[in-house]
Amino acid sequence: MIKAISSIFGKLVGSKADRDMQEIRPLLNKILEIYPGLENISHDELRARTAAFKEKINAYVKEERAQIKALTDQVEASPDMELHEKEALYEQADKLKKLVVDKLEEVLMEILPEAFAVMRETARRFKENDEIVVTASQFDRDLSVNRDHIRIDNDKAVYRNSWMAAGNEIKWDMVHYEVQLIGGIMLHKGKISEMATGEGKTLVATLPVYLNALSGEGVHVVTVNDYLARRDSEWMGSIYEFHGLRVDCIDKHQPNSSARRAAYTADITFGTNNEFGFDYLRDNMARTPEELVQRGHNYAIVDEVDSVLIDDARTPLIISGPTPKGDNQEFFFFYSRV
Repeated sequence: MIKAISSIFGKLVGSKADRDMQEIRPLLNKILEIYPGLENISHDELRARTAAFKEKINAYVKEERAQIKALTDQVEASPDMELHEKEALYEQADKLKKLVVDKLEEVLMEILPEAFAVMRETARRFKENDEIVVTASQFDRDLSVNRDHIRIDNDKAVYRNSWMAAGNEIKWDMVHYEVQLIGGIMLHKGKISEMATGEGKTLVATLPVYLNALSGEGVHVVTVNDYLARRDSEWMGSIYEFHGLRVDCIDKHQPNSSARRAAYTADITFGTNNEFGFDYLRDNMARTPEELVQRGHNYAIVDEVDSVLIDDARTPLIISGPTPKGDNQEFFFFYSRV
């Protein structure tokens, strides 16, 4: 009887997957509607969409960010300020930061269809063209110093569609399928997107990573080992860099170094769960703000989340977690006997 009622209820309201699809179907349809219109615009115009996204996002939270800066500047400019006055100003700033987070979520959902379409069109152009020629920016010129697949010809930057990733030359040959667009939407919404090996989960991640990197608040891509962190940062990195987004990998740099600190200021930061975890722990023991390497945590994608959060959730997560015996620690027992 209970099973029959459950079956009838399921048919009436649908499964969880059906309800999720109903929720994201309008977004998917909008992406598919925008995508064909990008085919005939120039490479420069395609890149200009990224700048336009950034301008829209910055304008949406410009007032709140200005107020936060004014409050923090007021505290820093008044070293003799009473503690309760500082706490009141910091409390105001924290409320504004939460408001910024909420507003960023709103504006990113608004531009999601066009941003996903832009990334899909970028992938298509890299697949179908051996070289993509654009007007060179200073960012392109800086990249060309260390990127063999990017060269500068007078005022033009030429991006080849093949480059080195983890010691192997790869040629870009992927374009997002509809199911990958769906996976990208789910990841942006903070949900788990389950995909089997070979179904293109690395490509799926490019969509929400690109979208969230537009805010300038930083994106972390967490992998299970340093090989994947380095490989993915180089494999997917050129697609992001084509749009002027800076990419780095913390596993390439020594802990507490200026290079690792710079990696955290990148628009997109790759790294292993252990390195992210230990950097977080070290930052909690820092004596001055200058010793910190991480910046505020904004958005993260965890690759192979079951492995990272269950199978490999070892030393850094154990150290930072609560102790099983609470205040009953052997340290106090042995200390009392000294």
